[in-house]
Amino acid sequence: QVQLVESGGGLVQAGGSLRLSCAASGRTFSSYAMGWFRQAPGKEREFVATISRSGGYTDYADSVKGRFTISRDNAKNTVYLQMNSLKPEDTAVYYCAASVRSYGSKWSRDFPYWGQGTQVTVSA
Repeated sequence: QVQLVESGGGLVQAGGSLRLSCAASGRTFSSYAMGWFRQAPGKEREFVATISRSGGYTDYADSVKGRFTISRDNAKNTVYLQMNSLKPEDTAVYYCAASVRSYGSKWSRDFPYWGQGTQVTVSA
């Protein structure tokens, strides 16, 4: 089991930046690939980014490529999502999730462990 707590959300103007953090506790953090997903009002949860257990492999949704960067610090049991050039359409609740898969996944069904989410609001 692993417990996940996100932080770093908030209100930012379009073009601005935020860095989300997700702190993990419980079982060894490096045993999990990690992912970030988001859900906007009235929409389904969607994939944002994923990172492998070691951090050597990452993947992104096309909508965030070149703007968002996922990273992890296994010594600090934390995964990050650096978000730059934010757009109003990035407004959503952002969730981090943990998977026992080695390389992560784009599919929420591969992530059995989820945080409670953090709100990101981007104003025009």
